Amino acid sequence: MTPLVLASESPRRRALLKEAGFNFDVVPVKVSEIPNKNLNVNDQILDIARRKAREAFRLLKSSRTGPFTVLAADTEVIFGGGPLGKPQDRDDAYRILRLLSGHFHEVITAVCIIDSETQKELSQFETTHIYFKNLTDEEIWTYIDTGEPMDKAGAYGIQGGGGKFVERIEGPFDNVVGLPIDLVRKMLSEISK
Repeated sequence: MTPLVLASESPRRRALLKEAGFNFDVVPVKVSEIPNKNLNVNDQILDIARRKAREAFRLLKSSRTGPFTVLAADTEVIFGGGPLGKPQDRDDAYRILRLLSGHFHEVITAVCIIDSETQKELSQFETTHIYFKNLTDEEIWTYIDTGEPMDKAGAYGIQGGGGKFVERIEGPFDNVVGLPIDLVRKMLSEISK
């Protein structure tokens, strides 16, 4: 398999890939994560993952010799038909967690892979349904005080303290963390054909 390059600064994505036994380099990229409002929600998330992969591909193409495969992803928490994004501040984190309390939401991760030799690009997404228990204000503020919600879509980390808010999960757990490994394996297999 050609060398894998993860286009992400996410420590959670790195950990998931490492745990799954992948060897990879990391090339963080900066692209706009503002969704294209002309697209539906799934396509917005795919578009952001593609932007990340294409930017990493562009950077690597000019600086690297030999073949490589770029892997990029974008994860969004969807509630009421739209993405919630990451909280702007503590009050926004409270607002988001209050919205999710006692309700169902979706977590969608889009994955984009580009092969340097064929320039073939694949992008797909995985969806996981999450049901939150009813949260008290005290539970929400105690969690916000940990600082964990502040850099996470939907203002919670399922692999951390936010996991205690989850009543039920339907779909891959690792998708909620930020990278659906089974989908990544399938896509890497497809792109190498």
